Order: sequence, then C-alpha cells, then structure tokens
Amino acid sequence: MNCCDMKGFLSYLILWILSKNKMNGAEISKELEKRRGVKPSPGTLYPALKELKDKGLIESDENKFYSLTNKGEEELNSACNFFCKAFYDMKEMLNSCGR
Repeated sequence: MNCCDMKGFLSYLILWILSKNKMNGAEISKELEKRRGVKPSPGTLYPALKELKDKGLIESDENKFYSLTNKGEEELNSACNFFCKAFYDMKEMLNSCGR
C-alpha cells in the first residue's frame, strides 16, 4: 500500500468517500465529520488532498471537485483488503468492548 499506512485513516477515508461521488473540499469535510464526529480543519484536509493528488490517486476538475483516478481505485482496493485482513475479527473486537 502506498497512500494508506493507516495512521489516522484520513487518506483511506478520503479515498473511500471519493469512491462514491465526486466532491469538493467542503463536501469531503462534511462526510469526514459524519464518520469521525469532528470536522477536519482546512490545515488537515487540504494537505491530505494535495498529497493524494501528488501521488496520482485523485484528481480535481476546474471546479475543484475531486475524484478517484484508476490508480486511486487500485490503492483503495488494496487498502480495503489490508483493512479486512487486519480486522477480520472486528465483530469479536467490538463485543469485547461491550458494544
């Protein structure tokens, strides 16, 4: 995996969100807030978007709507596979946390 070393999951979440729809930065921020409970600051979000763009995983159009590239789709699939292998026993983990 290239982009998603799973530190904080931000890159992974951005790729996941963009796999559903093209979005601008404000829309990505709102989606992240729904999932994390906290809205990321522009100083956190935009450097992450720039890094993903520099790696060729996302692209933006003239209206600043971001979308996945083919390379980004491949990286997301790789990250999803890694996540599933690492947390294959998620149900058991959640049960041990009292959920």
